[in-house]
Amino acid sequence: MPSSEMAVMGKTIMILRLTGRVLHDAVSFIVFSLLDILDLILCFAFKAVDFIIEAEWKPCYCTSAKEVITSSGKIFVSEQGESKIVCLTSTKLELEEISDTLYTRPSLVSEISRSTVNELKRFKVEDKSSTVTVQSSEKNIKKGTTRSTFTVNSTIVGMLRGKIGGQQLYPIPRWSDCDCKFCTSWTTSSKETLFVRAEGPRDKAKEDVLFVHGFISSSAFWTETLFPNFSNAAKSTYRLFAIDLLGFGRSPKPADSLYTLREHLDMIEQSVLEPYKVKSFHIVAHSLGCILALALAVKHPGSVKTLTLLAPPYYKVPKGVQATQHVMKQVAPRRVWPLITFGASIACWYEHITRAVCLVLSKNHRLWEFLTKLVTRNRMRTFLIEGFFCHTHNAAWHTLHNIICGTGGRLDGYLDSVRDHLKCDVNIFHGRNDELIPVECSYNVQQKVPRAKVKVIDGEDHITIVVNRQKVFARELEEIWRGGDPRLPQARSNQVAT
Repeated sequence: MPSSEMAVMGKTIMILRLTGRVLHDAVSFIVFSLLDILDLILCFAFKAVDFIIEAEWKPCYCTSAKEVITSSGKIFVSEQGESKIVCLTSTKLELEEISDTLYTRPSLVSEISRSTVNELKRFKVEDKSSTVTVQSSEKNIKKGTTRSTFTVNSTIVGMLRGKIGGQQLYPIPRWSDCDCKFCTSWTTSSKETLFVRAEGPRDKAKEDVLFVHGFISSSAFWTETLFPNFSNAAKSTYRLFAIDLLGFGRSPKPADSLYTLREHLDMIEQSVLEPYKVKSFHIVAHSLGCILALALAVKHPGSVKTLTLLAPPYYKVPKGVQATQHVMKQVAPRRVWPLITFGASIACWYEHITRAVCLVLSKNHRLWEFLTKLVTRNRMRTFLIEGFFCHTHNAAWHTLHNIICGTGGRLDGYLDSVRDHLKCDVNIFHGRNDELIPVECSYNVQQKVPRAKVKVIDGEDHITIVVNRQKVFARELEEIWRGGDPRLPQARSNQVAT
């Protein structure tokens, strides 16, 4: 083909791509502008329904984080930049960070919504006797500050002394949450712990392995794929622990939790590390679970044998850019295509639309699971569907923002600690066709931790990196664990389950 024709073809392709990009941007702008309006309408609709059914409306982040957080029994102490809340226990005050993306998602309609609701707040009758106040300023809370000064009233003192009575130990789920036994079975237990699926020898295990699933998933992501495919040698050598994270699967879904990093880590420690007396362990984590895995490894640097991350959501934050907002725009760029990006954008930007989605899907998960089995004649394993549906809006919304977005400025420090203070092997797997978290994220981790080994799997995406290759991946994990401890036995290939 002559060079002139090639040049013309190249220009034509470039023009078509540019036209397609412009059309995509235009359609995305229109669609998300309409969604902004819909979310505003649903904000008032849910307030009305909440008030009619439960005599009070559920505070939302359209107005201020202060209202929604203080209503949950926690106290908001800063609204600029790195916001923090105070968690009250019977013996101490604990500061923990929340993501500003919970209440700062810039759009024209959101600004109008905020102003309108602030005006309507003046007409809301509040019980001042139950108001809890904490006075703080930016002078008291700054990055790197270890002590803060608070002015607290007698209500706080009463809470700390455990003198406030009449509170339900296990709050009844809201009308928009599922109240089936599967979702509320944890409320009958005297000790709240995560749901843990443990397999392997109880007394003679040489190593322990902790599996951490990703966003709106469950322990079944591992137990239905990898666990049956480990070799007999591995099953007799390792204790395998797969957990349902706080707010997901069969684990507790407390309505008053903000699902912060500290809460997730504390529950993992209380549910696995402490009761099973785990001293050293391997970690295998997927997507959002990679953030928790890194934080856990940094907290227990001498205990981690190997660290295996699948599709870690690590985005480099440019200098001078607010980390949480940057990560939110990377994870949820407000685009209609690809569909998984569109779904992530809705989940991240729209508090009330996502609550409506959970009302239809999560509250009625038993119906959707039944219909799925009926249509497929029960020939299809539904563990992915069950994991996707079994959560509450409160859990999903806060976990998404406080873990994925909220740790955007802290992952650099975690990776630096892994590089400088941990001696464990780091292995990373990523599907080349992953449209949710780009492959560049794994290479970004490798740049921070040069010893990390990255393996990109052709033809696989965010889910099929495990689901479509469970047998192969099970063998790869055994090789990784054996490298962490050469004394462990070599598994024979014919021992792998079919």
